[in-house]
Amino acid sequence: MAKSKDIRVAITLECTSCSQNNEKRFSGVSRYTTQKNRRNTPTRLELKKFCPYCYKHKIHREIKK
Repeated sequence: MAKSKDIRVAITLECTSCSQNNEKRFSGVSRYTTQKNRRNTPTRLELKKFCPYCYKHKIHREIKK
């Protein structure tokens, strides 16, 4: 039987530089979806991923849904 709180949860990662940038030259914000294990990583996840709007590898942080 599965518990009510699943161990693996789906999370969304968002580019930190795109979300803080106030200029309107970007058409959007880079976002990725992935899964994490709640027991092994209880804190917010940060990964270096490619941002198609910045054309560079930038830090993507976990955001609330």
